Amino acid sequence: MARSRSTTPPAGDEAADETIIDIDVTSEMEASFLEYAYSVIYSRALPDARDGLKPVQRRILYMMSEMGLRPDRGHVKSQRVVGEVMGKLHPHGDTAIYDALVRMAQDFSMRMPLVDGHGNFGSLDNGPAAARYTEARLARAALLMTDSLDEDVVAMVPNYDNQLTQPEVLPAQYPNLLVNGASGIAVGMATNMAPHNLVETVAAARHLIEHPDAELEELMRFVPGPDLPTGGRIIGLDGIRDAYRTGRGSFKMRATTRIENVTSRRKGIVVTELPYQVGPEKVAEKLRDAVQAKRVQGITDYQDLTDRHHGLRLVLTVKSGYDPEAVLEQLYRYTPLEESFGINNVALVEGQPRTMGLKHLLEVFVDHRITVVRRRTEHRLSRRRARLHLVEGLLLAIVDIDEVIQIVRRSDDAESARTTLMTVFDLSQLQAEYILELRLRRLTRFSQIELEAERDELRREIEQLEEILGSETVLRTLVSDELAAVAAAHGDSRRTVLLEAAEKPVATAGGSLEVADEPCHVLLTGTGLVARIAGEGPLLREGPRSSHDVVVSSLRSSTRSVVGVVTDRGRVLRLSVVDLPSLAPTAGAPSLAGGTRASDLVDLERDERALGLIRVAEEDLARGGAIALGTRDGVVKRVQLDFPRSDGFEIIALKPGDAVVGVVDLEDDADLDLVFITSEAQLLHFPSSGVRPQGRGAGGVAGIKLSDGAQVVFFGVIDVTAPADVVTVSGSSATLPQLQTGSLKVSALTEFPAKGRSTAGMRCHRFLRGEDRLIGAWVVPHPARACSEAGQPIDLPEPTGRRDGSGTPVAVPIAAVG
Repeated sequence: MARSRSTTPPAGDEAADETIIDIDVTSEMEASFLEYAYSVIYSRALPDARDGLKPVQRRILYMMSEMGLRPDRGHVKSQRVVGEVMGKLHPHGDTAIYDALVRMAQDFSMRMPLVDGHGNFGSLDNGPAAARYTEARLARAALLMTDSLDEDVVAMVPNYDNQLTQPEVLPAQYPNLLVNGASGIAVGMATNMAPHNLVETVAAARHLIEHPDAELEELMRFVPGPDLPTGGRIIGLDGIRDAYRTGRGSFKMRATTRIENVTSRRKGIVVTELPYQVGPEKVAEKLRDAVQAKRVQGITDYQDLTDRHHGLRLVLTVKSGYDPEAVLEQLYRYTPLEESFGINNVALVEGQPRTMGLKHLLEVFVDHRITVVRRRTEHRLSRRRARLHLVEGLLLAIVDIDEVIQIVRRSDDAESARTTLMTVFDLSQLQAEYILELRLRRLTRFSQIELEAERDELRREIEQLEEILGSETVLRTLVSDELAAVAAAHGDSRRTVLLEAAEKPVATAGGSLEVADEPCHVLLTGTGLVARIAGEGPLLREGPRSSHDVVVSSLRSSTRSVVGVVTDRGRVLRLSVVDLPSLAPTAGAPSLAGGTRASDLVDLERDERALGLIRVAEEDLARGGAIALGTRDGVVKRVQLDFPRSDGFEIIALKPGDAVVGVVDLEDDADLDLVFITSEAQLLHFPSSGVRPQGRGAGGVAGIKLSDGAQVVFFGVIDVTAPADVVTVSGSSATLPQLQTGSLKVSALTEFPAKGRSTAGMRCHRFLRGEDRLIGAWVVPHPARACSEAGQPIDLPEPTGRRDGSGTPVAVPIAAVG
């Protein structure tokens, strides 16, 4: 044990009056450390459970209130606020004060900011500007914390030098500790509390006021979990239940993300909300480290597109062939897109640190609020009783004002006048003093009427205040009603989504991030959109119509395969199926609005148009079949399945001025007929077996006989054993097809018997006056679906029995039928 030695100075020494006392160093260290620890716990690091504020925060708000920095007044330099707080209330340094002020102004740190800041108050990744560059004033929510301070609602204690006073705690009209949370590190303990929604916490507090014996489960119906300022999602609620029960627990926070098409060929992960206290730069840094360490694969680019108009937007581009959902699971594991929050509800209760659950926190606030309202009511009652006492005395004097004046005139001094008034009119000393100080203009008859009205109003108010103080039920109801008013005026909707458990990750082959090679259908729509839809069975023909566009070409394939896009210039362009947007399978026809334009995925030349889809992968060609094409000049060709590996190649040798109008993939050409429709309304269909296969360099054979000036407007293939519709639209050659609606006719294909190849076919539409050609024609399986250039669906009538009938006018130009 260490001890200090006491020495006695020699006689006559100047320091003879010194006294050195032996002490126990261990005891001294223990006492000093405990004193220091208590000071840190009570005076700096931990919030009070009543108002949810640390001492520095409370002093800032009180001093700003005293300075008159209300929301309806101008901002002042933050340095001025810091100086006032440091000089009068908080002598711990300007840095600590400014840091606390900054946090109370950050909307990403507090659910309800208490300071309205002007200037650079920092971000999640960067600190604020210096106090001399920023300005501040109280926020609207801060007025709820300081309201009624002048009505003796809380105890006032001396400041550090005993020259001024400051509130021991603020009145706090809402449970600030729960709403804004808190964090702090003391000696041997720490606090970390999550923010909550004002409306939810107020509802729970009101329920506790009405039902003091309420169980935790009842309160959690109102407060299901934290509501973080930055939104996001909370995964798993078991840790939250533990925290609400014991004061300690944890939960996982996840960013809010969605999968979007960031380019025509690539999908991306778009982040719109980050976990609490996580900034974009931290995400970028951790993502860069994870990619370099190859813990995260499939990310090709990272962009921070955040701005003040659209908010947070982080775009992570995913490599082609990688499943975005599986990549996202890796990001959750290795980047701050998923973080944990450890709840430790430690706060001061009667000056002692306590770890509290949800109910205890609400009970402390409710008790505090009841005390505040009771003290405020008592203060108002005493003020009104004092005022009533003066008003009643003044009314007595006004009744006989002449005698009052005579008494005052006859008195030698104010003391004798006061004594005489008290004796003659039976007044108290206060009443007599008030009458003597009264101005003569208050002695008019109108003033007497005002005083009588004021007396009656004071009596009513006193009666109401006495009722509040006389009944605990009335008092608690008043507290509850005031809480409801605060929630109605300042509350907002929940920002954070609560999930009982994490979403099930997307299953991938062998746990790979790459998209699994699964069967799918590749679709081409009438407006030139391409997409894929999962499944290997036949596409559903019956059922609800699509809300957008029609399918004009479909092909069975797989997600890791390739398909060919045939254009009107006789070219085939390879297209990776994995690059196509995936449409969600539905019970009816798929919604096609999520497709991507084919021109964005393959290199089409100017005015070149995609017509259909064919097989080009080796495994698909092995199934056999052929490709059939029809041209504008009436040529038909069956192409052998022998294609090069190049990205683009020609499939037919076209003559000058000719163009392909239709292409079909004949996987199994049994019972399949090829169909031509000309601009002169001639329809011809014949078996596909009547056309011999040719190589890619061949030019085809005659398909339909055309008269002078006629052209083929449709070529396709149809299963003659299944119902099919013939849709024709007639118009005038003098008007552009895009500008005329025309006359529509729908017929059944069974009305047109088959004929031999290279014949003229038979008439399928009779022209009305002013019509001389078909501006559109299609043969599709029943029931036919039509759409406009914008992809909007158009209703078609049922097929008629006349193959040579005329059409009926349509309201909107038909762009495609499928």
